[in-house]
Amino acid sequence: MKYDFIIVGQGIAGTVLSDHLMSAGLEVLVIDNSELSNSSRVAGGLYNPITGRKMVKTWRADDLFNYLQSYYTKLEEKLEAAFLNDKAIYRPFFSFEELNEWMGKSIEPEYASYIKEVFGHSEYGNHVNDEYGGLLLNRCGYLDTVTLLDTYRKHLDVLSRLKKEAFDFNELNLTAEGVDYKGDSARRIIFADGQLLRNNSFFNWLPLKPVKGELLYVRVEEPIDVIYNRGVFVIPIGDGICKVGSTYDHNNLNSVTTKEAKLELTKRLKDLVNFKFEVVDQKAGVRPATKDRKPFIGIHPAHDQIGIFNGFGTKGVSLVPYFANQFVGTLTKGAELDPEVNIRRFFSLYWKPFNKKNNG
Repeated sequence: MKYDFIIVGQGIAGTVLSDHLMSAGLEVLVIDNSELSNSSRVAGGLYNPITGRKMVKTWRADDLFNYLQSYYTKLEEKLEAAFLNDKAIYRPFFSFEELNEWMGKSIEPEYASYIKEVFGHSEYGNHVNDEYGGLLLNRCGYLDTVTLLDTYRKHLDVLSRLKKEAFDFNELNLTAEGVDYKGDSARRIIFADGQLLRNNSFFNWLPLKPVKGELLYVRVEEPIDVIYNRGVFVIPIGDGICKVGSTYDHNNLNSVTTKEAKLELTKRLKDLVNFKFEVVDQKAGVRPATKDRKPFIGIHPAHDQIGIFNGFGTKGVSLVPYFANQFVGTLTKGAELDPEVNIRRFFSLYWKPFNKKNNG
């Protein structure tokens, strides 16, 4: 069968990109074996405008957050499913200096729309250690990634737009018109295959820095109505269960849970919260992070039929919708990609072996 695009991978990246392409009236085939790369399913799913130890506004926050909530809401309506959870995030302050800094930032236009309230006293002291007060954030929450991926997978199945199999590079043929794969043809193939990029001969020159992350599921007796996030995130997902994470391991790139990660997360959770909890489950996955912490998006330097939409790391929930929309503009109208995400920034890495060979 003939398609406009073949998408390899049905994590958050492949799901949202294929939806944008089909919404633009294009024929899409998705190829995915969900057992090979699970980071989108083993994810906190947070979308958070103020991140990191230093509590800074996340990169491109205005662009990302002006788009993501409306997009996911429309996708919920299309799939007749609920996976977007708009929920305030509370970040305790570590010092009076932080409190004073955010009192000032709260009236700045750059930050005002993301701040619900700045507390100069302990507001959630029954749950967390917040003797200096804390920051309550707007326009944030979490995505139930498993529900999104499962319902979209069924959607693709109904449309006969999904092949549930591992992609076989030996079956891919490049042609003057595009690509052929096991009897199907397309103008382009786009790889959105997460950490499997490590084994992708077309793009293994890109500086992927995959990182293993583990999280816990804990049962609590206390009713929690906000997300707590400082040193560790605590996301109430219903029925007294909270998702707690996450760890960062650049060496052991597998999906095996470890005692070390459990101990680390348990300690960080105890440092943050005052309530009792019971660990009921633990999961691990490998995130496709990058050297410069920016996504890999664009067209292969030597093969115009091949593209990539990958490398979204820990912030995929917030990054993917905006850049999927931008990439579709590039693929269909030739619009310019943001240079900070365009893989052109690494083309020298692809050509370097050729130049070295030609120079003797």
